[in-house]
Amino acid sequence: MTTERGTRRRAPAGAAVLREDVTDAIRAAVFEELAAVGFARMSIEGIARRAGVGKTAVYRRWKSKLALVLDLVAAVAAQGMPAPATGSLYGDVRAVLELAAYALRHPVASQVIPDLLVEAARNPEISEAIKAALLDQQQGVAAVVVREAVARGELPEGSDPDRALDLIVGPLYWRLVVVRGELPRGYLDDLAASAVAALKHT
Repeated sequence: MTTERGTRRRAPAGAAVLREDVTDAIRAAVFEELAAVGFARMSIEGIARRAGVGKTAVYRRWKSKLALVLDLVAAVAAQGMPAPATGSLYGDVRAVLELAAYALRHPVASQVIPDLLVEAARNPEISEAIKAALLDQQQGVAAVVVREAVARGELPEGSDPDRALDLIVGPLYWRLVVVRGELPRGYLDDLAASAVAALKHT
Protein backbone atom coordinates (compact mmCIF):
# COMPACT_ATOMS: atom_id res chain seq x y z
CA MET A 1 0.00 0.00 0.00
CA THR A 2 1.39 3.39 -0.97
CA THR A 3 1.52 5.71 2.00
CA GLU A 4 1.98 9.47 2.24
CA ARG A 5 5.13 10.86 3.81
CA GLY A 6 5.07 10.60 7.59
CA THR A 7 2.06 8.23 7.71
CA ARG A 8 2.67 5.38 10.18
CA ARG A 9 -0.82 3.96 10.51
CA ARG A 10 -3.50 2.95 8.03
CA ALA A 11 -6.34 5.40 7.44
CA PRO A 12 -9.68 4.38 8.97
CA ALA A 13 -11.56 1.88 6.84
CA GLY A 14 -14.09 3.47 4.49
CA ALA A 15 -12.65 6.96 4.77
CA ALA A 16 -9.89 8.76 2.91
CA VAL A 17 -8.09 11.06 5.33
CA LEU A 18 -6.42 13.87 3.39
CA ARG A 19 -3.76 15.40 5.56
CA GLU A 20 -3.42 19.16 5.24
CA ASP A 21 0.36 19.08 5.56
CA VAL A 22 0.57 16.71 2.59
CA THR A 23 -1.82 18.88 0.57
CA ASP A 24 0.29 21.95 1.37
CA ALA A 25 3.47 20.10 0.37
CA ILE A 26 1.92 19.14 -2.97
CA ARG A 27 0.78 22.71 -3.67
CA ALA A 28 4.26 24.03 -2.88
CA ALA A 29 5.74 21.38 -5.17
CA VAL A 30 3.46 22.49 -8.02
CA PHE A 31 4.81 26.05 -7.81
CA GLU A 32 8.37 24.75 -7.79
CA GLU A 33 7.75 22.32 -10.64
CA LEU A 34 6.05 24.99 -12.76
CA ALA A 35 9.00 27.30 -12.22
CA ALA A 36 11.49 24.56 -13.04
CA VAL A 37 9.98 22.89 -16.12
CA GLY A 38 6.80 24.79 -17.09
CA PHE A 39 3.23 23.54 -17.42
CA ALA A 40 3.75 21.56 -20.64
CA ARG A 41 6.56 19.40 -19.16
CA MET A 42 5.14 19.24 -15.66
CA SER A 43 3.95 15.80 -14.59
CA ILE A 44 2.15 14.27 -11.63
CA GLU A 45 5.21 12.06 -11.12
CA GLY A 46 7.51 15.06 -10.90
CA ILE A 47 5.17 16.86 -8.50
CA ALA A 48 4.91 13.81 -6.26
CA ARG A 49 8.66 13.31 -6.25
CA ARG A 50 9.29 16.95 -5.37
CA ALA A 51 6.66 16.82 -2.60
CA GLY A 52 8.05 13.57 -1.21
CA VAL A 53 4.80 11.65 -1.62
CA GLY A 54 3.43 8.88 -3.81
CA LYS A 55 1.47 9.61 -6.99
CA THR A 56 -1.67 8.29 -5.31
CA ALA A 57 -1.45 11.12 -2.76
CA VAL A 58 -1.76 13.61 -5.63
CA TYR A 59 -4.49 11.71 -7.47
CA ARG A 60 -6.58 11.46 -4.31
CA ARG A 61 -6.83 15.25 -4.39
CA TRP A 62 -6.76 16.13 -8.10
CA LYS A 63 -7.63 14.06 -11.16
CA SER A 64 -5.02 15.69 -13.43
CA LYS A 65 -2.26 18.27 -13.51
CA LEU A 66 -4.68 20.73 -15.14
CA ALA A 67 -7.15 20.31 -12.27
CA LEU A 68 -4.29 20.79 -9.82
CA VAL A 69 -3.06 24.00 -11.44
CA LEU A 70 -6.59 25.41 -11.76
CA ASP A 71 -7.20 24.72 -8.07
CA LEU A 72 -3.92 26.39 -7.19
CA VAL A 73 -4.73 29.48 -9.23
CA ALA A 74 -8.19 29.64 -7.65
CA ALA A 75 -6.61 29.46 -4.18
CA VAL A 76 -4.32 32.38 -5.02
CA ALA A 77 -7.28 34.36 -6.31
CA ALA A 78 -9.24 33.68 -3.12
CA GLN A 79 -6.48 35.27 -1.04
CA GLY A 80 -6.99 38.49 -2.97
CA MET A 81 -5.03 41.72 -2.90
CA PRO A 82 -6.16 44.06 -0.13
CA ALA A 83 -7.39 47.46 -1.27
CA PRO A 84 -5.12 50.16 0.19
CA ALA A 85 -6.53 52.87 2.43
CA THR A 86 -3.74 55.42 2.80
CA GLY A 87 -5.99 58.48 2.56
CA SER A 88 -4.60 59.81 -0.72
CA LEU A 89 -4.63 58.77 -4.36
CA TYR A 90 -0.85 58.85 -4.58
CA GLY A 91 -0.51 56.75 -1.43
CA ASP A 92 -3.02 54.18 -2.67
CA VAL A 93 -1.38 53.95 -6.10
CA ARG A 94 2.05 53.60 -4.52
CA ALA A 95 0.77 50.84 -2.22
CA VAL A 96 -0.73 48.93 -5.17
CA LEU A 97 2.57 49.18 -7.03
CA GLU A 98 4.51 47.96 -4.00
CA LEU A 99 2.34 44.85 -3.65
CA ALA A 100 2.36 44.15 -7.39
CA ALA A 101 6.14 44.56 -7.61
CA TYR A 102 6.65 42.20 -4.68
CA ALA A 103 4.46 39.55 -6.32
CA LEU A 104 5.97 39.90 -9.78
CA ARG A 105 9.55 39.81 -8.46
CA HIS A 106 8.99 36.68 -6.40
CA PRO A 107 11.47 34.11 -7.78
CA VAL A 108 8.77 31.47 -8.32
CA ALA A 109 6.00 33.78 -9.54
CA SER A 110 8.35 35.45 -12.03
CA GLN A 111 8.75 32.05 -13.74
CA VAL A 112 5.23 30.69 -13.25
CA ILE A 113 3.10 33.65 -14.37
CA PRO A 114 4.62 34.07 -17.88
CA ASP A 115 4.41 30.32 -18.48
CA LEU A 116 0.75 30.12 -17.43
CA LEU A 117 -0.10 33.12 -19.61
CA VAL A 118 1.33 31.27 -22.60
CA GLU A 119 -0.73 28.20 -21.71
CA ALA A 120 -3.82 30.41 -21.24
CA ALA A 121 -3.66 31.32 -24.93
CA ARG A 122 -4.15 27.62 -25.75
CA ASN A 123 -6.46 26.50 -22.95
CA PRO A 124 -9.74 28.30 -22.12
CA GLU A 125 -9.89 26.77 -18.64
CA ILE A 126 -6.48 28.13 -17.71
CA SER A 127 -7.39 31.44 -19.32
CA GLU A 128 -10.48 31.81 -17.12
CA ALA A 129 -8.57 30.82 -14.00
CA ILE A 130 -5.79 33.29 -14.72
CA LYS A 131 -8.35 36.01 -15.41
CA ALA A 132 -9.95 35.39 -12.02
CA ALA A 133 -6.61 35.29 -10.22
CA LEU A 134 -4.83 38.20 -11.89
CA LEU A 135 -7.41 40.47 -13.49
CA ASP A 136 -10.67 40.27 -11.56
CA GLN A 137 -9.15 40.88 -8.13
CA GLN A 138 -6.99 43.75 -9.39
CA GLN A 139 -10.01 45.32 -11.09
CA GLY A 140 -11.74 45.21 -7.72
CA VAL A 141 -8.82 46.96 -6.04
CA ALA A 142 -8.67 49.60 -8.79
CA ALA A 143 -12.41 50.23 -8.40
CA VAL A 144 -11.94 50.91 -4.67
CA VAL A 145 -8.96 53.21 -5.26
CA VAL A 146 -10.87 55.23 -7.87
CA ARG A 147 -14.07 55.38 -5.81
CA GLU A 148 -12.23 56.68 -2.75
CA ALA A 149 -10.29 59.21 -4.83
CA VAL A 150 -13.53 60.50 -6.36
CA ALA A 151 -15.06 60.79 -2.88
CA ARG A 152 -12.07 62.87 -1.73
CA GLY A 153 -12.29 65.09 -4.81
CA GLU A 154 -8.95 63.92 -6.21
CA LEU A 155 -10.51 62.43 -9.35
CA PRO A 156 -13.57 63.54 -11.34
CA GLU A 157 -16.84 61.63 -11.35
CA GLY A 158 -16.91 58.93 -14.00
CA SER A 159 -13.20 58.06 -13.75
CA ASP A 160 -12.66 54.62 -15.26
CA PRO A 161 -11.18 51.96 -12.91
CA ASP A 162 -10.06 49.80 -15.85
CA ARG A 163 -8.09 52.70 -17.30
CA ALA A 164 -6.64 53.35 -13.86
CA LEU A 165 -5.50 49.73 -13.61
CA ASP A 166 -3.84 49.95 -17.04
CA LEU A 167 -1.99 53.13 -16.07
CA ILE A 168 -0.92 51.88 -12.65
CA VAL A 169 0.09 48.26 -13.22
CA GLY A 170 0.65 48.10 -16.99
CA PRO A 171 4.11 49.74 -17.06
CA LEU A 172 5.25 47.68 -14.06
CA TYR A 173 4.14 44.42 -15.67
CA TRP A 174 5.91 45.38 -18.89
CA ARG A 175 9.11 46.16 -17.01
CA LEU A 176 9.21 43.07 -14.79
CA VAL A 177 7.53 40.35 -16.87
CA VAL A 178 8.13 41.29 -20.51
CA VAL A 179 11.43 43.17 -20.41
CA ARG A 180 12.47 41.39 -17.18
CA GLY A 181 14.50 44.40 -16.13
CA GLU A 182 15.47 45.60 -12.68
CA LEU A 183 13.69 48.46 -10.96
CA PRO A 184 15.99 51.46 -10.44
CA ARG A 185 15.92 53.26 -7.11
CA GLY A 186 12.85 55.47 -6.89
CA TYR A 187 11.14 53.78 -9.86
CA LEU A 188 7.93 52.97 -7.98
CA ASP A 189 7.72 56.51 -6.59
CA ASP A 190 8.12 58.02 -10.06
CA LEU A 191 5.68 55.54 -11.60
CA ALA A 192 3.08 56.29 -8.92
CA ALA A 193 3.43 60.04 -9.52
CA SER A 194 3.15 59.58 -13.29
CA ALA A 195 0.07 57.36 -12.93
CA VAL A 196 -1.63 59.86 -10.63
CA ALA A 197 -0.87 62.75 -13.01
CA ALA A 198 -2.26 60.75 -15.95
CA LEU A 199 -5.40 59.81 -14.02
CA LYS A 200 -6.10 63.40 -13.10
CA HIS A 201 -5.83 64.54 -16.71
CA THR A 202 -7.95 61.88 -18.40
